[in-house]
Amino acid sequence: MNNRLRELRDQHGWSQATLAEHLDVSRQTVNALETGKYDPSLPLAFRIARLFGQPIESIFFDEA
Repeated sequence: MNNRLRELRDQHGWSQATLAEHLDVSRQTVNALETGKYDPSLPLAFRIARLFGQPIESIFFDEA
């Protein structure tokens, strides 16, 4: 699954550690999400969408 997480984080001027604090996850989790090594759980995807004020579908999308 692809995502716009790095782009959105950069727009806010946040480091991976700062985003991790906002989401209550580790910086390593944020890195794994951004690099596509890890797909978020549904609750985490909702937290990310709420944090950025966007629908999940505008942040996470199919590779096709």
